[in-house]
Amino acid sequence: MSELESLLAGYDPEVRPPVLPASDVSYVVEDTPVGRMLLAADASGALVASTFVPDAPAEAHVLERLSRAISPRVLRHPRELDEARRELEAFLTGRSHRFTLRTDLALATPFQRVVLPRLAATVGYGHRATYGELARAVERPSASRAVGAALGANPLCVVLPCHRVVAASGALTGYAGGLAAKEYLLDLEARESGVDDLR
Repeated sequence: MSELESLLAGYDPEVRPPVLPASDVSYVVEDTPVGRMLLAADASGALVASTFVPDAPAEAHVLERLSRAISPRVLRHPRELDEARRELEAFLTGRSHRFTLRTDLALATPFQRVVLPRLAATVGYGHRATYGELARAVERPSASRAVGAALGANPLCVVLPCHRVVAASGALTGYAGGLAAKEYLLDLEARESGVDDLR
């Protein structure tokens, strides 16, 4: 036995799985029935993003926004988003009609912080509202266009249900995930709402 072999003969290192460092923002990208979505949570576990990222540039844009608004320590940690993934999957398959996730509007503008909670509180599962109705609900009756812009940049799509807002004519208008995704969500809720009013 050579000197090197004899040295290595007693070498028996303990093998441990890698431990990922903690991050200030954890994220995961999921393929869902309504498209590719990025979910992100802050260090407290609050969901800060549930947004459509159809391609790599869109994903990079959201990660940059998270880095600027919350912390540059943004890491892909799927396990930290397990509960959000379960709730989203249950919602999109009709097994659940609501989210219980804690959310944080860290990526929202001041106006979105008024509009989005009001939307979530007043337009329940299986229901729809118009942009004008939501503008009146936030005491800005002439701001239906501003409401539309706020919903169009919703950082918590599906979880805060901007898909439930339609034009005054009832027509489906712009949606971050595309009109097919909006139609899917509205059809799902219409089928599943039944007698329960989850408003």
